[in-house]
Amino acid sequence: MTFNVIRTAILLTTLPSSVVFAAGLDRSGQSISAFLQPGNYAEAGISVLDPTVKGQDYDGNPVGDMGDDYYFPSAAIKVQATDKISLGLIYDQPFGADASYQVDGSNFATANEGTQVKVRTNNLTALIGYQPTENWNIYAGPVWQTVEADISLKGKAYSKPIGATLSGYHINVDQEEAYGWIAGFAYQIPEIALKASVTYRSEIKHKAFAEESSNLYIPTGYVGNALPIDLREVNSPVNAITPQSVNIDLQSGIATNTLAFANIRWVHWDNFVVSPSLLSHPLINQNLIDYSKDQYSATVGIGHKFNPKWSGTTTIGYDSGAGNPVTTLGPTEGYWSVGLGGQYSPTEQTFIQAGVKYFWLGDATAQTGGAPKAEFEDNTAMGYGLKMGYKF
Repeated sequence: MTFNVIRTAILLTTLPSSVVFAAGLDRSGQSISAFLQPGNYAEAGISVLDPTVKGQDYDGNPVGDMGDDYYFPSAAIKVQATDKISLGLIYDQPFGADASYQVDGSNFATANEGTQVKVRTNNLTALIGYQPTENWNIYAGPVWQTVEADISLKGKAYSKPIGATLSGYHINVDQEEAYGWIAGFAYQIPEIALKASVTYRSEIKHKAFAEESSNLYIPTGYVGNALPIDLREVNSPVNAITPQSVNIDLQSGIATNTLAFANIRWVHWDNFVVSPSLLSHPLINQNLIDYSKDQYSATVGIGHKFNPKWSGTTTIGYDSGAGNPVTTLGPTEGYWSVGLGGQYSPTEQTFIQAGVKYFWLGDATAQTGGAPKAEFEDNTAMGYGLKMGYKF
């Protein structure tokens, strides 16, 4: 295997078929593979997920497809400034949620509206790498991140045992920014396309102010309260911590024009909680979002270069989920997946990649206020990706 053949094949590991429907709010997988490409390199891509997530509430009502389609863009540039110093900038949207419960008679909707969820993040990662030898790369840098959310809870599922109801609760968190950091190292033997990297991302602490409103009603006489409690509108602080994570990436040439590769990821979702001020009221005491276990995921695959212009990949993936029961924001518990990808290189400097992935989503029990409310079973999703790259 010559260096030029392997260099072209290495790009296969960046195929956008890595689009995920992962545990917790995890989305992009936070890859830095673009930064580890040889020489100067730039890419831009978009990934789309089309989930089908249905279930049945505990009153026996069917819950229609609540999983919204969504897309997230990505971009990266890497410059080999000197023989020993490289610089990089990576944009992605690492965490998010999209859900729209239908007005279908289930306990997640009223007669007019269903529960709605939108959570968005943006990440910009700056990297500087030091290569003391051809084989080693040590890198680190700052991470800038924004978070915004708009969530409305509707329906009987959000009733409390005492007779109170959170149906009608709404929270809007305007986009705000916070900072973290990233560090890692990579080892490679270019002649055989061997590469291994370990990348750590810190947690990022967000302090935002939210607009909360609610139709909350506490029955008179409960714990000595003579009147209903008016908690209709609150300007309140919201604290959230996006989790720390570790990515391990491996690849190696295994035959002429053929690569094997793997990604292993850990995300610290254990004890992740978002509890805005209104929901923290002692007569409510309910989290907006919480997860009970860490996420572990793995993707393994084979890439093959058929000729100077065409290459392809196949992948198998697994995600453990982040604990069950789960939040109603995304009622699935991990997945298994298979993926196919292709790459067309019209020139030695440019390429276009496309990928598709099919997910078998794990069954899950959705809960609110610590009480199970519905079962979601036998659900699936389709992921699509498109990426363009340029070596300069």
